[in-house]
Amino acid sequence: MLRNVIVSSLRTNFQVITVRNKQKKVPKIDKKLQAAAESLAARGFLRPNKPWDPPANIEETVLKICADNGLKPDAEFQGLDTKFVVLNACFKETGHSVPNSLLHTIETVDDLKEFYRTPVDTITPFDALKKMELPKNLHVQEDYVRFHPDKDTLFNGVSAFPKSSTIVTGLKSRKKYEGFTAKRSWP
Repeated sequence: MLRNVIVSSLRTNFQVITVRNKQKKVPKIDKKLQAAAESLAARGFLRPNKPWDPPANIEETVLKICADNGLKPDAEFQGLDTKFVVLNACFKETGHSVPNSLLHTIETVDDLKEFYRTPVDTITPFDALKKMELPKNLHVQEDYVRFHPDKDTLFNGVSAFPKSSTIVTGLKSRKKYEGFTAKRSWP
């Protein structure tokens, strides 16, 4: 879902630039959105993040921690040591830490509040589809049945596709499903 949002926002944020009598569409993206898009493209959806549902009083908690360290609600972090102390205190208080890939985006107390206000959802799109209420003509099979001639009891091992092999390529699915190579009549 996040990927669709980022991709759709990337498509809508274009500006037209004229280069040597040719018009070229160039994306106009802010730093945070571009970093998120690149990270998503590089690693995909399955990230090792813990889910985070922010409590109702998270802003007050962050502001209290910042005030204890001498920062005003609209202040910037003066140095890396102050930023480290504040982020460490926020982690100890909430149990939710800022990942290394987002440390450079938090420059002010407002950025810190925005980070802690944002929920983290670790559900993959396929798992979200399983839980979604779908139209009557659309079904998602969670545990599908794969054909294997040695284990098929319904048709006595006779395949509807006699010359087609079932190749299992994924590492996780190899443990769950067994593949087979179909016998061919030609060499």
